[in-house]
Amino acid sequence: MELSSVLGTTFQNHIFAPPLLSSFHIIPSLSLTSPRASNSNLTSTTSRTATPIKESNPTRPHSKSYLQRKFAIVEVQQASDLNSSLQSFGGILKPQDFNVIIRNFGKLGKWHHLSQVFDWMQQHGKTNGSSYSTYIKIMGKRLSPVKALEIYNSIPDESTRTNAFICNSLLSCLVRNGKWESIIKLFNKMKQDGLTPDSVTYNTLLAGCIKTKHGHSKAVELINELKYNGLQMDNVMYGTLLAVCASNGLREEAQNYFNQMREEGLSPNLYHYSSLLNAYSYEGNYHKADELMEEIKSSGLVPNKVILTTLLKVYVRGGLFEKSRKFLAELEALGYAEDEMPYCLLMDGFSKAGHLDEARSVFIEIQEKCVKSDGYSHSIMISALCRSGLFEEAKKLAQDFEAKYNKYDLVMLNTMLCAYCRAGEMESVMQTMKKMDELAISPDYNTFHILIKYFCKEKLYLLAYRTMEDMHGKGYHPEEELCSSLIFQLGKMRAHSEAFSVYNMLRYSKRTMCKALHEKILRILIAGQLLKEAYVVVKDNAEVISRPAIKKFATAFMKLGNINLINDVLKVIHGSGYKIDQAWTFSDCCITLSCSARKEGIASAVVAVDARSRICC
Repeated sequence: MELSSVLGTTFQNHIFAPPLLSSFHIIPSLSLTSPRASNSNLTSTTSRTATPIKESNPTRPHSKSYLQRKFAIVEVQQASDLNSSLQSFGGILKPQDFNVIIRNFGKLGKWHHLSQVFDWMQQHGKTNGSSYSTYIKIMGKRLSPVKALEIYNSIPDESTRTNAFICNSLLSCLVRNGKWESIIKLFNKMKQDGLTPDSVTYNTLLAGCIKTKHGHSKAVELINELKYNGLQMDNVMYGTLLAVCASNGLREEAQNYFNQMREEGLSPNLYHYSSLLNAYSYEGNYHKADELMEEIKSSGLVPNKVILTTLLKVYVRGGLFEKSRKFLAELEALGYAEDEMPYCLLMDGFSKAGHLDEARSVFIEIQEKCVKSDGYSHSIMISALCRSGLFEEAKKLAQDFEAKYNKYDLVMLNTMLCAYCRAGEMESVMQTMKKMDELAISPDYNTFHILIKYFCKEKLYLLAYRTMEDMHGKGYHPEEELCSSLIFQLGKMRAHSEAFSVYNMLRYSKRTMCKALHEKILRILIAGQLLKEAYVVVKDNAEVISRPAIKKFATAFMKLGNINLINDVLKVIHGSGYKIDQAWTFSDCCITLSCSARKEGIASAVVAVDARSRICC
């Protein structure tokens, strides 16, 4: 189990809203004046949604309508029958009153009531700009990206749809759900429709780069865009950039951003130091980490739990296991080891260094000290046992986890799946997959990879093929070695069409293909008499296919192929530089033409190609 992502971005969840970018549109009309936003400024800005009813001057009595609305708000909030209460009092309430109600339901965690009120507001025209941003923001992760987009697209007024508060709330929702490509497309469309992005917009998008593949390059694009549009980098943006660098293991880039921030007069806080320290951890650079700790202390800042736990990770990654054990004891004394994360870091380091007994001793220590655990320690230990070939022990530990805990996440389920697959426990594998379905936990790349390898090991090649189809449908690209192995096995069992389908999955992915794979699939297709598909392979890859394989294809096509494609086939073969033997061309083509209805022009085309090539193999 990889722990760096778990620890490295922990603090981001507290100060940044997560995601986005590939290509961007410049906003020439963007204001050139934008104040630097501090953390507090950002918080106050993003929370500015709807304004509650303002109290009148205390020296003057409230109006009758105000008192009626205030009474109606309380009635709706306390109603046992919400729908009936909305019918009774909804008519006298204004959009800002409803915004107060949905915020109250959000604080109380009454998500169903909140959605019911918002739906009523939409149906009866009781919304304003703040209503949409407030609802999307309060619902947070409980709101699916599809539902959030549906709400956004239902906004009737175009100017409201490009309101920065609403757009920022929607982008934040999509970022939390990791929909990067969708976010970029939507962001570009918002700009085309008239959105003027502000600092909050870019902070939201930058935060999404932390867990995005090639996140640093995307973050750089965003930074270039915001600077072009006259905005300035602030503390929050630099903090996010450092976190992006740390998540991608870019220590030098992180150090450069850190120095640049100070040169611009911005003071680093614990979040910045934590991200820089995390960047050092990827190389296990404990010398730099110790220097940074001295700097933190000299600046007057007091290292917190996140900083010290990250320092432990640096020591572990640097191979300083004895020092790591002593430092873990210091964390315990400070009360910073009440949960399993520090122990997991040490366990993970031991297991990946091949010190299984030491990893096991830390695991036992967690159990004996009754350290609060979410199951990560089990996951690490199961993975370590599998890595050491102790599949039975790994299987028993996975079963122990199932009996002890009633909570699962994707990482834990993948770990259990791996243990059961390595132990050959088909029934347990199927039960784990069923559990994923019941919990509505979507499989990721690792899930599919584990299953495909297992099904291939069990010689269930068609099941492996169907799993790979699902994998491809989810947008994940299988690795070439796995595809090549499956193609070979499918070819052996005469599943020629399925083998070609796997070949195409690899072909249209962004992975580099081995040149030999083209000839391998060509021979499988010829054996299965799928000559039209074989023609496609030769047409696209003739220069890397051997002469014997091309001749075998040509001979098969002349005898069994579609007569209407013979001209194209010969042109492709000739164009590849392969010289067609004159006797072979005439004899085979004449057999083909005499066995089929002659088509006008085909015989002459064969002669023409042969005349150009003349003689010779």
